[in-house]
Amino acid sequence: MKPYLTKAEIPQRYPTDLTDEQWERLEPCLPAAKPGGRPRTIDLRQVFNGILYLERAGCAWRMLPHDFPAWQTVYTYFRNWKRTGVWTQLHDTFQRALRLLSGRNEEPSAAILDSQSVKTAGKAEDKGYDAGKKVVGRKRHILVDTLGLIIAVVVHSAAIQDYDGAQSVLEQVRGKRPRLKLIWADSIYRHVVEWTQQRCGWVLEIVSRAAETVGFKVLPRRWVVERTFGWIGRYRRHSKDYETLTESSEAHIRIAMTHLMLRRITRNRLTW
Repeated sequence: MKPYLTKAEIPQRYPTDLTDEQWERLEPCLPAAKPGGRPRTIDLRQVFNGILYLERAGCAWRMLPHDFPAWQTVYTYFRNWKRTGVWTQLHDTFQRALRLLSGRNEEPSAAILDSQSVKTAGKAEDKGYDAGKKVVGRKRHILVDTLGLIIAVVVHSAAIQDYDGAQSVLEQVRGKRPRLKLIWADSIYRHVVEWTQQRCGWVLEIVSRAAETVGFKVLPRRWVVERTFGWIGRYRRHSKDYETLTESSEAHIRIAMTHLMLRRITRNRLTW
């Protein structure tokens, strides 16, 4: 008896399953099997479908439906690709491709910086208390381009102040994005304006609420990064931070964004 059904037997079993067109775009970007030893027999498409199901449904690894490969196999691929940087490479490939297909330069010249505090669950390491948001957990620090696509992501303890965590994010990008010149952020980052200029050579522009503003108001530029947090929140794996390691949290965010970009490329029939 087969451990799971093939795509031909039951097409599109779950809404997160990759379509033929999506798999055609994705497959060439995945690492080939290692030479020597036993040949690969697992279906990478079903492995990837299992990971996407977990992202969107928010279930535990052990609760993956049985028509996917064994959860241990799916998790092993997730862990190995995290350790070897495959998730980062895959995300950055589609981020640059989507920018080109949207009529932009593949390298952004402007970006928006912000963080989101979330509660943790289980045996999470590197967690703390965010006194401002009154949250015990972690912070997701992201830098996005003007389309809302993530350039860099760092997950750290919620006890770390935003302006300190921002340095980790900007250091991750320094020297890797040659066209980047301008970054927008809220007033909490005013403490790193000078550091950003001296260390990275970028202008950090503070976008603040007007003193007379009452209630909620959409602020220029800053709404873009808030929308990105909303996109990530559609994937229930991110309703809390369920990961033991912050590296796993970062990988899951990249996977969710990769899926979003892949769907956008195929939905709009964009070709490269």
